[in-house]
Amino acid sequence: MKSVICREPGIIELGQRGEPGQLAEGWVLLDIHYAGLCGTDYHIYEGKHPFLEYPRVIGHELSGTISDANGVDGFKAGDRVVVNPYLACGACIACRNGKPNCCEVVQVLGVHRDGGLCERLAVPAANLVPAGDLALRDAAMVEFLAIGAHAVRRAGLGKGNALVVGAGPIGLGVAVFAWIAGLDVTMADVSAERIEQSREILGGEAGILMGGDDAARQVRRRQPGGFDVVFDATGNSRSIMDGFQHVAHGGTYVLVSVVKDDITFSDPEFHKREMSLIGSRNATSEDFRHVIASIEAGLVPLEKLATHETTLEAVPDDLPRWAHDKRGLVKALVRI
Repeated sequence: MKSVICREPGIIELGQRGEPGQLAEGWVLLDIHYAGLCGTDYHIYEGKHPFLEYPRVIGHELSGTISDANGVDGFKAGDRVVVNPYLACGACIACRNGKPNCCEVVQVLGVHRDGGLCERLAVPAANLVPAGDLALRDAAMVEFLAIGAHAVRRAGLGKGNALVVGAGPIGLGVAVFAWIAGLDVTMADVSAERIEQSREILGGEAGILMGGDDAARQVRRRQPGGFDVVFDATGNSRSIMDGFQHVAHGGTYVLVSVVKDDITFSDPEFHKREMSLIGSRNATSEDFRHVIASIEAGLVPLEKLATHETTLEAVPDDLPRWAHDKRGLVKALVRI
């Protein structure tokens, strides 16, 4: 079957892989219809991903239909589904506590094992979420939005003001679901283009252009007492460390992005504010269902988020170009 394979950093091609073999108990076979491209895929191509072994079939934002339900109760051939790409062990302390998203040995499709930029894929039925009334193109956007929905759920706030730092796809997803949760949202980014794009997507004038020594003053002018919750979605260690000063006394700081660097902060300031510091990793099926319901309710501006589209055959040409030129790009979808 046709598959997009990243052979090594800088080398990506359309190749052939064998069909999935005999299905294990509890696993089903999918025909993949759409896949979203994400920052992880670009990082794999650029050789920046710390947990990857090449070659790798990439792709983890997936929608499709079941071609073989393998006798699993609740599923049948033809069912339209979204894939939760985080394969958990089910036995570690996180899994036992209902947090498979941070399983000790989680295997992510397209990262730790081959993903879904291919024609067919075998996955555990437990990692499937019914797509409801969503078109399969739209269903492929559920996963990246679930990252934002999970971060907002981790914050646990239903009112107040929120600052989302980083107006890329994940930051926009956080902003959308912070608004759905009832928060007054402000976006911040160092890119004027991304700030303007976030205004067009989210509506209103919520945006701060940050950079240089004036960044903190810009934020204070917007919210003099600080924000009830700050989300960092930049993937930049300097930004993460700067974000502590934007949190109000008694507020919450949620780290959505992850960096390889050590993060430091002023302990006296942290304690003075009685700040809550929260990590947010991946998403759960509960978040996927929340995203699907929100899309069906017309609360998510999908048409403004889906900015680019390509085909499986064209990915080796388009992905390298988009990795270096993200002008106007929010979410690129691959039609399979």
